[in-house]
Amino acid sequence: MTEAGTGYGLTGAVALVTGTGSGLGEAASIALAAAGARLAVTELPDRLERAEATATTIRERHGGEATALPLDVTDLTGIGRCVERTIETYGRIDVLVNNAGLNVPQLAFDVTEEAWDRVLDVNLKGLFFMAQAVGRRMRDQSPAGGSIVNIASQMGVVGYWNRSAYCSSKAGVVNLSRVLAFEWAEHQIRVNSVCPTFVETPLTRPMFEDPEFKADVYRRIPLGRLATPDDVAHAVVYLASPGAAMVTGHALLIDGGWTAV
Repeated sequence: MTEAGTGYGLTGAVALVTGTGSGLGEAASIALAAAGARLAVTELPDRLERAEATATTIRERHGGEATALPLDVTDLTGIGRCVERTIETYGRIDVLVNNAGLNVPQLAFDVTEEAWDRVLDVNLKGLFFMAQAVGRRMRDQSPAGGSIVNIASQMGVVGYWNRSAYCSSKAGVVNLSRVLAFEWAEHQIRVNSVCPTFVETPLTRPMFEDPEFKADVYRRIPLGRLATPDDVAHAVVYLASPGAAMVTGHALLIDGGWTAV
């Protein structure tokens, strides 16, 4: 990584974040910009205006530098174009945050092949090939190195109802991060995963209108609340920063104690 400051500062670093139109991706992008990074923020081509809004927030409210790029992580050619455009714009990539992901809630008896493939294609396959494309750039740039932060989930460590495909994909992200950390350490590329509990976002709020589901989730979190996007964003900034220079292959649980019980 370039000399991007000390501690948790990322002044001058270049960060590429996937799925930045709302929620965790938006919060992580803004937090990285606040730490001094220059951002390439991405979203699906038909939702690019959401990434543009995130880039505008970074520029106008935080005085940062941000460029919005279209990206569908299931399109390997598109991944290559996105990485190339980031390099053309900023010259290198120091941080990748693999945030793009989805869930199709289904009980295990009811999971369809279509739903399984959709979840795994985005959450695991797309994440891997994004990491591979950026990792090659981190390996070959001068100076070499960087930090890859993969957004996994506490469901990559424990199971939960209606999420067999999702839990499988996130467990894959956790262990894939360990493999990449081991293989790429010689190139000074650190790879870690962040594993949040349920996060309060506009997308998750309807889930908590079910009182039984809400009671079960809150019962399992000793700290007694959902995570916020900022809770996760702070963890991302830490793992991306020089302050985590000796941290690689780690799964950082942001779960309020769920997995400790």
